Amino acid sequence: MLDKVVIANRGEIALRILRACRELGIKTVAVHSTADADLMHVRLADESVCIGPASATESYLNIPAIIAAAEITDAVAIHPGYGFLAENADFAEQVEKSGFIFIGPKAETIRLMGDKVSAIACMKRAGVPCVPGSDGMLGDNDKENLAMAKRIAYPIIIKATAGGGGRGMRVVREEKELLKAISLTKQEAKAAFGNGDVYMEKFLETPRHVEIQVLSDSHGNAIHLGERDCSMQRRHQKVVEEAPAPGITEEMRRFIGERCVQACKEIGYIGAGTFEFLFEKGEFYFIEMNTRIQVEHPVSELITGVDIIKEQLRVAEGQPLSFKQKDIKIKGHAIECRINAEDPETFIPSPGEITRFHAPGGPGVRMDSHIYAGYKVPPYYDSMVGKLITYGENREVAIQRMKMALEEIVISGIKTTIPLQARIISDPKFQEGGANIHYLEKMLAQAKNDPNLNQIKDNNTEV
Repeated sequence: MLDKVVIANRGEIALRILRACRELGIKTVAVHSTADADLMHVRLADESVCIGPASATESYLNIPAIIAAAEITDAVAIHPGYGFLAENADFAEQVEKSGFIFIGPKAETIRLMGDKVSAIACMKRAGVPCVPGSDGMLGDNDKENLAMAKRIAYPIIIKATAGGGGRGMRVVREEKELLKAISLTKQEAKAAFGNGDVYMEKFLETPRHVEIQVLSDSHGNAIHLGERDCSMQRRHQKVVEEAPAPGITEEMRRFIGERCVQACKEIGYIGAGTFEFLFEKGEFYFIEMNTRIQVEHPVSELITGVDIIKEQLRVAEGQPLSFKQKDIKIKGHAIECRINAEDPETFIPSPGEITRFHAPGGPGVRMDSHIYAGYKVPPYYDSMVGKLITYGENREVAIQRMKMALEEIVISGIKTTIPLQARIISDPKFQEGGANIHYLEKMLAQAKNDPNLNQIKDNNTEV
């Protein structure tokens, strides 16, 4: 039994994990840097251990320190959350070798899915649709690479096999650009990820980002919780997510969901995971699998009634999933806005003390956040300070509730992206549904060049 769990993360996801543990009667250990001693989950945890200075490298990425914290507190498992070490196969392996349970998939599965080429090969074997591409790493034969790109047809995209988060990729529109693009991407990938291997795919011009949430256990059971649309992105980073995805039919959902479930069974996946796809002209194209809990998991929870974190914990104990696929009924609509401590126009981080905080309320409103009045947002980590989620019986109700929630929320003392979120939610194209992954950046560029559109105001912020 998981009688005590180390939460190897910070911020809202750490507090979310703590709450799930408490519901299941599991004791918690909060590990934190010197900069995070005042985090809400650190205050609420049964025990806390400082694992290093403010630098993430010396604290939240310090594997020996995290494992030592588990040892001295007699914990039995470690939950990595998202980011930091969540998809680090070496960390998962060392946790297991040290005699603790890693709340996530096995190290070999993380490695398999972390390499984009091997992941695509696995998906193809499971019948998951993939983007036409090189079906493997690119070699050094220029003639072969040129011929391959011509066969796939331009535009194409060169991607690092170890890439992620929008890094390690380059779009090529003409043959004369190809060889230089391959060389540059290899160099950048080697510098950023320690692995210079790259592969080639067809570049889709106006796709949406649609992903499938899955849960699997160690007894061979796997289910999916439907899809999410995460197409509102800036610099490949998600800004707004919603579920279900507008325009996805029940038939489409069943088709892609069943294939993701089959892929989970074939690779022996354990825990929560997400299959990410580009969706264009009614077709799904696999791009990667995230072997962890996602930031946007609440929207899937609200439309299915499944507590994904609690399922992670039960599965880690060796229990079977609490649900069968036939039990999963998608009902209503949910939208999530990421709230970041950033200037809503320049996106420059805005750390500092929160002088006032008021969370919005009312039917169908959920606020996942670790902040409180008096909390000081540190400058060392990701700038997200919360997630505002609304739910309604349909998309229109969820949108209206989000509009009201964004008007009600108060975060003073720092700048936040709340005004930007309000603009997105009121945007006609967003309200219509089905915007592609490039839409937000084009919207922001248009607003920047048109003074009449560039009127972002934050009435709640006092800096």
